[in-house]
Amino acid sequence: MCQLLGMNCASPTDFNFSFMGFKCRGGKTDVHAHGWGLAIYEGRGVRTFHDPLPCAESPIADMVSAYPIKTLNMMAHIRYATQGAVSLENVHPFTREMWGINWTFAHNGEVPKFTTPKTNPQEENSCNNNNHNFCVGTTTDNIPMLGKCVQAVYHPVGETDSEAVFCAMLNALRAEFTTLPTLPVLYEAIQRLCCEIVRGHEEKTIFNFLLGCGQFTMFAFSWPGSRDGSTVWNGLHYLVRWPPFSTAVLKDVDYAVDFSETNGEMDRVAIIATKPLTTNEKWKEFKKGELLMFDGGLPYSRPYELCLVERCGRGLSSRAIPRGEICPIKFSHNIPRLLRETVCRALGHDEGDQQVWAEKAVDLGCGSGQSGAQFRQCVKHLTGVDLSPEMAEEARESSCYDRIIVGDAECALHENNWYDFVFACDLFPYVGDLQPMFQTVRKGLEGKGGTLAFSVELLDESLNESKEEDEDDPGFVMQSCARFAHKRWYISQLCEEFGFHELLRKESTVLRQHRHKDVLGALVVLELPPSQAV
Repeated sequence: MCQLLGMNCASPTDFNFSFMGFKCRGGKTDVHAHGWGLAIYEGRGVRTFHDPLPCAESPIADMVSAYPIKTLNMMAHIRYATQGAVSLENVHPFTREMWGINWTFAHNGEVPKFTTPKTNPQEENSCNNNNHNFCVGTTTDNIPMLGKCVQAVYHPVGETDSEAVFCAMLNALRAEFTTLPTLPVLYEAIQRLCCEIVRGHEEKTIFNFLLGCGQFTMFAFSWPGSRDGSTVWNGLHYLVRWPPFSTAVLKDVDYAVDFSETNGEMDRVAIIATKPLTTNEKWKEFKKGELLMFDGGLPYSRPYELCLVERCGRGLSSRAIPRGEICPIKFSHNIPRLLRETVCRALGHDEGDQQVWAEKAVDLGCGSGQSGAQFRQCVKHLTGVDLSPEMAEEARESSCYDRIIVGDAECALHENNWYDFVFACDLFPYVGDLQPMFQTVRKGLEGKGGTLAFSVELLDESLNESKEEDEDDPGFVMQSCARFAHKRWYISQLCEEFGFHELLRKESTVLRQHRHKDVLGALVVLELPPSQAV
């Protein structure tokens, strides 16, 4: 099958090194000799090169290799034809304009949902009787429609299942959104489409792709596998090069580069490839069904990480369509104060008392330090944790914390650190599945037991919330503002699963406003008794 190459960077970088090894696989060191293509983002524009000749023999590929184009985002593809003729129109990457943004797509694999012909006679008769050239759920060229799409705008030019999938995904996104979606919302929508594409053909589908949507952002998804009768594994791998840089040695050609001599302290480069391109670097294989978004040379998958990227101005950008609401920064600044009051009440402390009642505390998602300021007088040693280096620097300047960690909860709550108080003022609305978070917090409190306090937005339901009604209900939903709302039974279930006792849950609390309306949530205080700590 085909092979993919993607690069996403923190600062403009040339791709010559990776492309040098990659193009050898186009007919020289491997069999992918049925054409190649390249898409390079430059500002709002995208520069593309396509050639049906083998990449290893293509004069255009030689020209590109010798031309040091620098970019933040690019993808390349070498083809081994399994669907469609060897011709220019079937060469990846494919490009389309949507929402005033250049979208690019390259695929490796085979997608039965988009290749299986409709041979059911009754289905054919149904179509003919209705005087249509197509069946319900497909376009006029018999391409399945995904998501909420009822009328296709994008159609494939060539014959490949890859281009058909790309058009179907764009049609579905266009049908779902009338404003530019935020990155967490877009991520969730693409993930749903991937599940829909694979569903019903899980064993036969091989679906690995790169999806570029503008100069900053690239999505990569992997549903790996081998074709019938073949032992060749088709998956997706990636690595991130960042300081301290070292030497990388190509696998397909005798060539190496010491990146410590060419890259600076601010450089960071993510490389995505079907198979590792170098022999001496640690590549990571995508998990089956894993979707990653790359921005600034780093991979992201969690909603609160995507929100941080959005807040840095790196989301979708268009002059043609209005932008959707970015995850609100102007949430109620009363949350830290309200959470402290709730904790004091739950633990039996006077709110105005200056008594220190926690030895060692950690503030998850500390932001600029407002939450730390509320709890500073209550704890002896306070650690702040935030994914954003910019936010962590602001927190450091606030002088509220004894220690600042740039990273996620796992970075602070590992087995070598114990705490007796963990709090998160506005973090959980950015996390859908809270089970890993509860598990991590439990590890951090296992030394002596302790207290967990957090705010959470609750799903407003008029129906019975009993989980027995729907065993597939995850217990949370993503709202239009890219924040999660959780169900009451879900929080209670996690408490029981991880041995927490609920000390106090203050509901109907106004946490923030959305479109001039109050958003209600809960302030929750839990205890992990010493008997539960291992």
